[in-house]
Amino acid sequence: MKKIEAVIKPFKLDDVREALSEIGITGMTVTEVKGFGRQKGHTELYRGAEYVVDFLPKVKLEIVVAADRVDASIEAITSAARTGKIGDGKIFVSSVERAVRIRTGEQDNEAL
Repeated sequence: MKKIEAVIKPFKLDDVREALSEIGITGMTVTEVKGFGRQKGHTELYRGAEYVVDFLPKVKLEIVVAADRVDASIEAITSAARTGKIGDGKIFVSSVERAVRIRTGEQDNEAL
Protein backbone atom coordinates (compact mmCIF):
# COMPACT_ATOMS: atom_id res chain seq x y z
CA MET A 1 0.00 0.00 0.00
CA LYS A 2 1.11 3.53 -0.74
CA LYS A 3 0.15 6.90 0.70
CA ILE A 4 -0.10 9.72 -1.83
CA GLU A 5 0.04 13.27 -0.51
CA ALA A 6 -0.67 16.02 -3.00
CA VAL A 7 -0.40 19.75 -2.30
CA ILE A 8 -2.45 21.63 -4.89
CA LYS A 9 -4.15 24.95 -5.55
CA PRO A 10 -7.47 25.18 -3.67
CA PHE A 11 -9.61 25.88 -6.73
CA LYS A 12 -8.43 22.62 -8.32
CA LEU A 13 -9.72 20.39 -5.51
CA ASP A 14 -13.07 19.55 -7.13
CA ASP A 15 -11.38 18.70 -10.44
CA VAL A 16 -8.92 16.39 -8.68
CA ARG A 17 -11.67 14.74 -6.62
CA GLU A 18 -13.67 14.05 -9.79
CA ALA A 19 -10.62 12.68 -11.61
CA LEU A 20 -9.84 10.32 -8.74
CA SER A 21 -13.48 9.27 -8.49
CA GLU A 22 -13.46 8.35 -12.20
CA ILE A 23 -10.66 5.84 -11.60
CA GLY A 24 -12.40 4.39 -8.52
CA ILE A 25 -10.65 6.27 -5.71
CA THR A 26 -13.40 7.50 -3.40
CA GLY A 27 -11.86 8.10 0.00
CA MET A 28 -9.51 10.96 0.79
CA THR A 29 -8.53 13.35 3.53
CA VAL A 30 -8.32 17.05 2.70
CA THR A 31 -6.56 19.70 4.78
CA GLU A 32 -6.27 23.42 4.16
CA VAL A 33 -2.59 24.34 4.44
CA LYS A 34 -0.30 27.26 3.69
CA GLY A 35 3.14 27.16 2.14
CA PHE A 36 5.47 28.23 -0.61
CA GLY A 37 7.98 26.74 -2.98
CA ARG A 38 9.87 28.41 -5.78
CA GLN A 39 7.26 31.13 -6.08
CA LYS A 40 8.22 32.39 -2.60
CA GLY A 41 4.90 34.11 -1.99
CA HIS A 42 3.76 37.32 -3.65
CA THR A 43 3.05 41.00 -3.02
CA GLU A 44 -0.48 42.33 -2.57
CA LEU A 45 -1.97 45.78 -2.24
CA TYR A 46 -4.44 46.51 0.59
CA ARG A 47 -5.85 50.00 1.15
CA GLY A 48 -2.92 51.53 -0.66
CA ALA A 49 -0.30 49.68 1.37
CA GLU A 50 1.80 46.98 -0.18
CA TYR A 51 2.53 43.84 1.83
CA VAL A 52 4.16 40.49 1.20
CA VAL A 53 2.21 37.25 1.50
CA ASP A 54 4.87 34.68 2.36
CA PHE A 55 2.65 31.65 2.71
CA LEU A 56 0.09 30.95 0.01
CA PRO A 57 -3.13 29.00 0.64
CA LYS A 58 -2.98 25.43 -0.62
CA VAL A 59 -4.91 22.20 -0.13
CA LYS A 60 -3.26 18.94 0.88
CA LEU A 61 -5.07 15.77 0.00
CA GLU A 62 -4.05 12.35 1.26
CA ILE A 63 -5.10 9.01 -0.17
CA VAL A 64 -3.94 5.47 0.50
CA VAL A 65 -4.08 3.11 -2.47
CA ALA A 66 -2.90 -0.37 -3.40
CA ALA A 67 0.59 -0.31 -4.90
CA ASP A 68 -0.73 -1.13 -8.38
CA ARG A 69 -3.01 1.97 -8.36
CA VAL A 70 -0.26 4.53 -7.66
CA ASP A 71 0.59 5.46 -11.26
CA ALA A 72 -3.07 5.88 -12.27
CA SER A 73 -3.72 8.00 -9.17
CA ILE A 74 -0.72 10.24 -9.82
CA GLU A 75 -1.75 10.69 -13.45
CA ALA A 76 -5.30 11.61 -12.42
CA ILE A 77 -4.05 14.17 -9.89
CA THR A 78 -1.47 15.77 -12.18
CA SER A 79 -3.79 16.06 -15.16
CA ALA A 80 -6.60 17.57 -13.06
CA ALA A 81 -4.44 19.92 -10.96
CA ARG A 82 -2.13 21.24 -13.69
CA THR A 83 -2.57 24.88 -14.73
CA GLY A 84 0.86 25.21 -16.30
CA LYS A 85 1.79 28.05 -13.96
CA ILE A 86 4.17 28.17 -11.04
CA GLY A 87 2.66 26.92 -7.79
CA ASP A 88 0.66 24.00 -9.21
CA GLY A 89 1.90 21.84 -6.33
CA LYS A 90 3.72 18.63 -5.52
CA ILE A 91 2.94 14.96 -5.03
CA PHE A 92 4.70 12.74 -2.51
CA VAL A 93 4.43 8.95 -2.34
CA SER A 94 5.39 6.90 0.72
CA SER A 95 4.89 3.34 1.91
CA VAL A 96 2.14 2.36 4.34
CA GLU A 97 2.88 -0.66 6.50
CA ARG A 98 -0.60 -1.29 7.78
CA ALA A 99 -4.18 -0.03 7.53
CA VAL A 100 -7.11 -0.98 9.76
CA ARG A 101 -10.77 -0.05 9.30
CA ILE A 102 -11.94 0.70 12.82
CA ARG A 103 -15.62 -0.18 12.27
CA THR A 104 -15.06 -3.71 10.90
CA GLY A 105 -11.50 -4.58 11.84
CA GLU A 106 -10.60 -5.19 8.18
CA GLN A 107 -6.91 -4.78 7.51
CA ASP A 108 -4.56 -3.63 4.76
CA ASN A 109 -6.04 -3.68 1.21
CA GLU A 110 -9.46 -4.78 2.50
CA ALA A 111 -9.50 -1.69 4.74
CA LEU A 112 -9.07 0.63 1.79
